[in-house]
Amino acid sequence: MELCSRSLLRVTNLTVLLFFLVSCFSFTSTDAYDALDPNGNITIKWDVISWTPDGYVAVVTIFNFQQYRHIQAPGWTLGWTWAKKEVIWSMMGGQTTEQGDCSRYKGNIPHCCKKDPTVVDLLPGTPYNQQIANCCKGGVINSWGQDPSNAASSFQLSVGAAGTTNKTVRVPKNFTLKAPGPGYTCGPAKIVKPTKFVTQDGRRVTQAMMTWNVTCTYSQFLAQKTPTCCVSLSSFYNDTIVPCPTCTCGCQNNLTQPGSCVDPNSPYLASVVSDHGKSNSLAPLVQCTSHMCPIRVHWHVKLNYKDYWRVKVTITNFNYRMNYTQWNLVVQHPNFDNLTQLFSFNYKPLTPYQNINDTAMLWGVKFYNDLLMQAGPLGNVQSELLFQKDKSTFTFEKGWAFPRRIYFNGDNCVMPPPDAYPYLPNASLQKTVSLLTLMITLLFSSAFQFA
Repeated sequence: MELCSRSLLRVTNLTVLLFFLVSCFSFTSTDAYDALDPNGNITIKWDVISWTPDGYVAVVTIFNFQQYRHIQAPGWTLGWTWAKKEVIWSMMGGQTTEQGDCSRYKGNIPHCCKKDPTVVDLLPGTPYNQQIANCCKGGVINSWGQDPSNAASSFQLSVGAAGTTNKTVRVPKNFTLKAPGPGYTCGPAKIVKPTKFVTQDGRRVTQAMMTWNVTCTYSQFLAQKTPTCCVSLSSFYNDTIVPCPTCTCGCQNNLTQPGSCVDPNSPYLASVVSDHGKSNSLAPLVQCTSHMCPIRVHWHVKLNYKDYWRVKVTITNFNYRMNYTQWNLVVQHPNFDNLTQLFSFNYKPLTPYQNINDTAMLWGVKFYNDLLMQAGPLGNVQSELLFQKDKSTFTFEKGWAFPRRIYFNGDNCVMPPPDAYPYLPNASLQKTVSLLTLMITLLFSSAFQFA
């Protein structure tokens, strides 16, 4: 960035200046800063709770401090590189995906001997003697804003061939977090004040021997190169339905990529979906559409009352490989400060700009519509929002009634271009007709007077 600043100072030609601006700032698309959740991150806390003859026992907890971005199935994967020649003797609440080469051990064989182990969560239904608190959810972690009681995941490990004091222990390096795919960038481990634990009766406080934290931040550009959702618009005052932009999430290309999408009217639909369902690939299998997005959000301005106006929001799943559990929607619109009633969705205001209440998080009601089914007849959820009008700001002109930004499960959805928004009917024609009628009336009245 400093190099770019020095170069820009020497640029005088406008064309060259534009080139430098693009080249210098194009990398910012990988930045992890989210304006709607500026403090959101995933923090990995590593607590050494006891010493062993050749190492220590630690509890590792993954906290999801993001307001609306959660970790969905098939769950998180955590990796790191040991600083020395550590091994994992045993684990509870989690397991490594590979054991590695443990041939140098003759008697008791470690759980994992790899220099760079990869850990995953255990599945629900794991025997109780292998569980600890906050474990065994298949790696699924809900967002802090939506469900804080389920926004953490933990596992315990016994580390050998390591230090046995605060001065000899070396923190691991190169932490990686997949949730479930790429997208998170983790910083270095930092030693912090030891965590204090309060007993259930609240009468005793214990303390970790040593604690270090790792902070991971999310970038949608790193997670996937193409968008995952789009927005379409419509209104009661205009017959035009503005669709998602063509090829938003990809284009239909049966020549180079046969089977890249599924025709919902195909007689072989069931067999195609079931065959792809056996694959462990995370790539979506979408219904053939012009936009090719797994998710479409439709915003319809439905009714206009004297003091209120009503909007209908519909979320449609076009992905045959995914049931979206605990989905959420984040919408930015200036009238959310006067939201009067919400039907069949939960609502929580987000105030990233302190006193400005223009951002809302919406999610389904538990056991009713919190599961967004895969593509098909049941693959949609919908609700209506009733807003009270603020006479000083309310208008249907210039697209004011449509959202400024929409996120689905934390990913920014592509909006239609502003010039395509449904517009108010032009009133100038009515004025012209009225003036013409008036002129004809005057002419006729004058003719009758002279007659």
